Amino acid sequence: MLFPDIEKLKSLVKTAANEILLEDFGHSAFEYKDDGSVITPADLAMQNRLEKELKQHWPQYGTLGEEMSELEQLAVINAGDGYWCIDPLDGTSNYAAGLPFFAVSIALIVNRQQQLGLIYDPVRDEMFTAIKGQGAFLNDASITPSRISTRADKPVIAEIDLKRLPEKLVVRLVTERLFASQRNIGSSALDWCWMTAGRFDIYLHGGQKLWDYAAGSLIFSEAGGRSVSLDDNPVFRGQLEVRSALACYDDKLFDYWYDWIGIKQQGEGR
Repeated sequence: MLFPDIEKLKSLVKTAANEILLEDFGHSAFEYKDDGSVITPADLAMQNRLEKELKQHWPQYGTLGEEMSELEQLAVINAGDGYWCIDPLDGTSNYAAGLPFFAVSIALIVNRQQQLGLIYDPVRDEMFTAIKGQGAFLNDASITPSRISTRADKPVIAEIDLKRLPEKLVVRLVTERLFASQRNIGSSALDWCWMTAGRFDIYLHGGQKLWDYAAGSLIFSEAGGRSVSLDDNPVFRGQLEVRSALACYDDKLFDYWYDWIGIKQQGEGR
C-alpha cells in the first residue's frame, strides 16, 4: 500500500506537541473522567489539533481518538476504512503532576492491521517510528536489540504495571522476586518505546486500551521484539478491546516468563 508521508507526519506531530504539550506541562489544570482517569485541557487541544491536520493531509482515513465516545470509536472501526488511532497525551497523570514521562501516540490501521506507528516524547525529543515490514527507528536511526539479559530467571529491570494484573499473579511477582528491579513509569506508549530501545529487559502489563498499544506494539515488533497477551493471543487484534501484554527481546527470557506465568494454560482454559 502507499503510505502517508511519514516525514510530514513526524513534523506535524512534533510541532503540535511542542506548541501544546510543552507549553502547559507542569502547571496544567485537570479533571477526572467518569472512569476515574485524569484529563487535562492539553489532551483535548492535542486531539483536536491532530484530528484537523490528519484529515487535512490524509482525508481518506478516519480518526479514532482516546477522547471520543465509545460509540464514535466503534463507528470508525466498523466503517471498514483505514483510520488513525490517536492517543494525544499518553501519561496524562504524569503530565498533570509535572512528571516528565508522557508521549503522543499515533497508529495507522488499515484492514484491521497495523501499518504505521509513531510515538513522540517531546521532553527528550525522541521520535519512535515504524512502518510494517520496514523496521523500527529512533530519530531516524534504525533500532536493533541493544541489551540482552544473561539470566532468564533474573532480568535486571522489569517494567511491570502491577495495578491491572490478576491478584494471584501480583502476589507471585512480589513474593518470588523474578527480577533485580521493577519499574512502572506510567505511560504505556513509553513502555513500548523504552522496551524497543533496550532500556527494560521484560515488560508486563495487565490491561491497555487500543490507543495504548496500537503504535507501540508495532514499533517493538518491527525492532525484533516478541509479545503476547496473557490469553495467548496477539496483543493487537484490530478491535476496540483492552489487552494485556508480555514483551521481551531475549528468547530465553521470554519463554521463561511465558511458562512461569502459565500463559499457554490460560489460553487453553478460555
